[in-house]
Amino acid sequence: MWGGRFDEGINALMARFNNSFPFDQRMWREDIRGSMAWARQLAEAGILSAEERDTLLAGLEAVYAEFDEGRFVAHTTDEDIHTAVERRLGEIVGSVAGKLHTGRSRNDQVATDVRLWTLGAIERINDGIRALQQALLTQAESAGNALMPGYTHLQRAQPVLVAHWLLAHFWPLQRDRERLVDCAKRAAVLPLGSGALAGTPLAIDRMALATELGMATVSPNSIDAVSDRDFIAEFLFCAALIGTHLSRLAEDMIIYSSAEFGFVVLADAYSTGSSLMPQKKNPDSFELLRGKSGRLTGHLVTMLTVLKGLPSAYNKDLQEDKEPLFDAADTLELALPVAAGAIATAQFRYDRMRAALDDAMLATDVADHLVARGVPFREAHRVVGKLVREAEQRQVTLSALPLDVFRVAHPSFGDDILQVFDGNHSVAQRCVPGATGPDAVQAQLVQARQHVLR
Repeated sequence: MWGGRFDEGINALMARFNNSFPFDQRMWREDIRGSMAWARQLAEAGILSAEERDTLLAGLEAVYAEFDEGRFVAHTTDEDIHTAVERRLGEIVGSVAGKLHTGRSRNDQVATDVRLWTLGAIERINDGIRALQQALLTQAESAGNALMPGYTHLQRAQPVLVAHWLLAHFWPLQRDRERLVDCAKRAAVLPLGSGALAGTPLAIDRMALATELGMATVSPNSIDAVSDRDFIAEFLFCAALIGTHLSRLAEDMIIYSSAEFGFVVLADAYSTGSSLMPQKKNPDSFELLRGKSGRLTGHLVTMLTVLKGLPSAYNKDLQEDKEPLFDAADTLELALPVAAGAIATAQFRYDRMRAALDDAMLATDVADHLVARGVPFREAHRVVGKLVREAEQRQVTLSALPLDVFRVAHPSFGDDILQVFDGNHSVAQRCVPGATGPDAVQAQLVQARQHVLR
């Protein structure tokens, strides 16, 4: 394709080092779609006759069928997906294939292909996140008003509804979906027509090209267009953050499925055993989800490092954009269905969760009891802290302290103080939007269901 300038052939190792076909061949659909749209525009610009256009379109359809049916045979001379398609097109339709590249560069061609591919990946990953959200939502709806300990610093803090905890993992995923949609807006910008860097001299209707290829608009600057990979970096950030959210969900599930907690039992289908210890049931689905987050973060760092020192326009370094992009998408397209399946099939032990509640988790409610009687919160906090310490020293629960101990600690304690020690009552008090009260959580469920249906 570019050998006319050279007296010698490329070194064999250099050819392997330079070639991207082994990994960019997955963009064959996008490459052929772009070439078909370009052929139509070449005809509109008077570069191709109607007959030549139709010949090229028929040939491209034949190449498409070969890829689609697994019949395409690669050659060692196929430097990338673009040269592979053009080489095979020439074998099918003859010399007219050489006209297809008129006014076009591999620089704007690959930039177009990778944008189209990324838009497809965004759609697939968005669907995968939605399925995981559905699994979380179904479990949350099934949990009803079941209680569990809420944790901060991995220490027991306050009682919450199980549904509230499950939805705490729903909303980060919703933000992930929103970020992907926003990323798609910047990916849907057509670089085709930018040439190598200066723009095509042909009378190409770039907006018509954009419309045919499902793009929202065209790139405003040809130098920027051929080197812009911001959308890939942005996609990889989205992927890394999705991986982080999957990892945090996985961490909770791993901890809660341990014998020490026993809050959840994972399905055999999403667990593994030990080659040595017959009793083991390992949460490997979630451990792998947790582990994949490092891989996804690494891809983001790779892309940012590639981009940071590049001069203007296209540079071959940008060939390094695809493997991180492809692997990140592949990782999520496998991880998300596994996460959804593992959540959907998990059995939550509401009895164990409730049994893990203790009176100390209602210490804030005791302080609120004093606040309701006019005691400043800081004073109430100090008083209740002393009562908690007194209970620990006596080795009894907070509610087991005699009433006179409460009154000695502060005269504002009423005879009804022991009624505070009720997890359901504690949860019900937290009824503001976004809180763990049953009404507030019910409103969350309605809101979450609307997002899943979109």
